Formats: sequence, structure tokens, C-alpha cells
Amino acid sequence: MKFENIKLDITDQVATITLNRPDRLNACSLDMADDVNLALDHLGDARAVLITGEGRAFCAGADLQAKGDASALSGGQGSYAALNQHYNPLMLKLAKLDIPTVTAVNGAAAGVGCSIALASDFAIAGKSGYFLQAFVNIGLVPDGGASWMLARLVGKARATEMMMLGEKISGEKAADWGLIYKCVDDATLMDEARALAMRLAGGPTVALGVMRRNLAAALESDYASALLGEAEGQRIAGDSNDAREGAIAFLKKRKAEFKGE
Repeated sequence: MKFENIKLDITDQVATITLNRPDRLNACSLDMADDVNLALDHLGDARAVLITGEGRAFCAGADLQAKGDASALSGGQGSYAALNQHYNPLMLKLAKLDIPTVTAVNGAAAGVGCSIALASDFAIAGKSGYFLQAFVNIGLVPDGGASWMLARLVGKARATEMMMLGEKISGEKAADWGLIYKCVDDATLMDEARALAMRLAGGPTVALGVMRRNLAAALESDYASALLGEAEGQRIAGDSNDAREGAIAFLKKRKAEFKGE
């Protein structure tokens, strides 16, 4: 499937989604958000997703200059509609995927681009990468789930710093904070991100999907509910072919060959 604003490639069971508006630093227009949303429905045999940006940036945020977008994103009722009809559905779909996700952050990850980058299971930034909640600089508030996400990733004090001061957080600082998985040299960013995505794609996908759901649920539940969720997840994972393969491989002292089934 071809898209106007992104590229989708599925190789070795890794679906790579490349935000592809480099002339606009991959600013996320409504059409781009819709393209990514649609791509997530056409992942074929992929068992992991890798998202990155073409050119000098990951994503510079919402595109206020895209045709048809400026009035929708400049505030008020238009912004409300754009979020609920385009951006929020994308963020929810990313959260509910049954397979693991990796983001490779090259250059700016600003505004909703920051939210997309941090929505992955593993965010890897190049040393030129940075994270920016720039909304305060134009009199708006963070969106794309940032208010929920940042507080849980780095705590209230650092989330407040990012949101209220609107300053860049470098890839190295983000890794030090625990905001992202790690920061690497720009030259090795894509190699490391692809290697991690392929490692995840070769893992027990049913179990990994359950882990994603349990982690998300645990952020909103009490301890007893988390225990029940783990028991249910163990029932689902334990009935998978991968679990049987894992047990046999353990007994035979060989490496398991998971099929994602």
C-alpha cells in the first residue's frame, strides 16, 4: 500500500513507518496522522513496528501551514475537532497494538511528534535528537496524550518543566531522565533501532502483546487488579504455541524459535 505522507515497508516481519515530509521536518498534518493510522491497519505479517522520520527530523509537531490544517489547529473548536478526529485515534491505536513498537528519533520530536516518539515501547534517540513540548510558547497546552505520558515517564516535576518552560530536552538528557530507552550516535541510530525491532519481532509476540496491555492497565489499576490481569495474561500466553516452544527449548537447552503464535 502506498501513502502520500509516509512510507511503509514490511521486511523480516518488521513494519517500518517513515514519516515522509522532510521539507516540513515531517510536521504532522491531519493527512499524515490519517496515513499513519491507516498504515497500522495494514501491517501484514509484521511482528514489530519501527517508526522514524525522513531527513533531519523525526516530527516537528502538528503542521499549522498544511493546506486545510491551519484553521483546525490554531486553537478553539477547530483544535478540539482535529485532535478527536485525527490525532487522538492515532495515539489510541498505537497504544492498543498487539505487537511491540520502537521509535528512532532523529532530530526534533516536538509537539505531537514528541507524543508519537514516546508512545513506543522503546524510544531510541540519536545525539542530535531532542524532545520538545513547545505548546506554551504559542499559548496552547500539550496534547497527543503528553499530559498523561510525561508524568508517568519522568514524574510531575520534570513533566512540569517540559510542559511549562517549553525547552528542548536533548537525547542524552532524555535517556538520563528515563524518558527514553537510550541515546546513541546518529550514525548508528537506525542500525540499533532496526536490530532491536528485529529482536522483538523474533520474540514471543503473544506474550509481548499481553505485556503491553498489562503495563498500560497497571498504570491505572490497584495491586490486586494488576495481579488478576497478570494471571489472565499468563493464561493467554501459556496457551500459545510460543510458550510450548519455549518450554521444549528450555528442557532441550536450545534457543527457542518463536513464531508469534
